[in-house]
Amino acid sequence: MLSPEMMDLLLSGTWETLYMTIVSTLIAYIFGVPLGLILYVTGDGGIRRNRAVNLVVGVIVNILRSVPFLILLVFILPFTRAVVGTTIGSTATIVPLVVAAAPYVARMVESSLKEIDGGVIEAARAMGSSTWQIIWKVFLPEAKPSLLVGATISLATILGYSAMAGFVGGGGLGAIAINYGYYRYQSDIMLITVILLVIIVQIFQEGGLKLVSKVDKRTR
Repeated sequence: MLSPEMMDLLLSGTWETLYMTIVSTLIAYIFGVPLGLILYVTGDGGIRRNRAVNLVVGVIVNILRSVPFLILLVFILPFTRAVVGTTIGSTATIVPLVVAAAPYVARMVESSLKEIDGGVIEAARAMGSSTWQIIWKVFLPEAKPSLLVGATISLATILGYSAMAGFVGGGGLGAIAINYGYYRYQSDIMLITVILLVIIVQIFQEGGLKLVSKVDKRTR
């Protein structure tokens, strides 16, 4: 049986994991959605083609996506310290999580926008809609179901990143699994943390899919 202290630790670790995952995802989307829009709008077939801008943003996104998360986490430790004043704990982990997730989100958003029917875009342009009007009234509403699916996938991905951060004092269930399950050979603790992570992923997945079914006009 788990001791009361370990139960409290697991509960605290679960909340820390949820905190890191949800906050990181929200901030990643604040940066990632504009980047994705820029990639789509300035790319081939975009409504405001600009090869130079598309190339620069694309290269930055691809470079950040290419760096493994653990390496990125260690590499930007000085930046993390400058932003939040520390490099350990759940709040500090949010910084590298956002840096790693924002480019991923940008590509997810770009992919979602490419699924929009070209006829809808052409109709909006024919009616004299401005670039901003097309973005706000056509792109985002039409891509909403796909964007929500992408957000569900992003949550699961960022959750996995947060668990990896436990190797460098990131906090959450990942840190518990490493400190107790790995270093202290407590296989029961390792198993429990894995089960909790799986449950969280399933909750995110099912909740996201139900939300998509409610907003997707094609399913009605």
